Amino acid sequence: MNWSRSRLAAVFYLLVAAPVTLLVLSALPQHAAPQPPASEIVLGIDPAQSKVHWALGSTVHTVHGFFAFKKGNLHLDTSTGKANGEIVVDATSGNSGNDSRDKKMHKEVLESGQYAEVVFRPDRVEGKITPQGTFAVQVHGLFVLHGHEHELTVPVKAELAGDHWAGSAKFSIPFIDWGLKNPGNFFLKVNHAVEIELELKGSLENPVAQ
Repeated sequence: MNWSRSRLAAVFYLLVAAPVTLLVLSALPQHAAPQPPASEIVLGIDPAQSKVHWALGSTVHTVHGFFAFKKGNLHLDTSTGKANGEIVVDATSGNSGNDSRDKKMHKEVLESGQYAEVVFRPDRVEGKITPQGTFAVQVHGLFVLHGHEHELTVPVKAELAGDHWAGSAKFSIPFIDWGLKNPGNFFLKVNHAVEIELELKGSLENPVAQ
């Protein structure tokens, strides 16, 4: 049989070179997408089931209201206590049930037309995080209000069950001391801090096995 050199080369590639090439490629390290640490849990916040309640005391009465969440997720490392992610609140959603008071709050105090979001970015957790069940921790991070960052530690109680979770938190925001306009006047004195209560619910992603 009289084969040309090109045909012989093709046969050699199919029988020898190609299998060797595949073997070499399979031995090379593969660059897979980075995976989160095995000890990390991700708490997703459901804005439809979560809410921010607030109360501001004064010399006359205490005003109550709420804000709505826009989005949020918390990444918590159960072994190191490190945290990241962010919780975003819609500043324009603030409501106290009084149109004139709310108009003043948005225009003069929050200036929500310019600063439409209030954000909390956690960086660490103090206390033991349990993969399932209830726990109480202190979450430290940066609180962004009116365009400025402030360090804040928030006490959080949470319950993790299956693929969902629920939590609550109560803390104070010294908004006047942080540079926001005082909504009071000569006849009405208001507290320099507003009391915040969070109602949190959402999904539990990649739960850590117990």
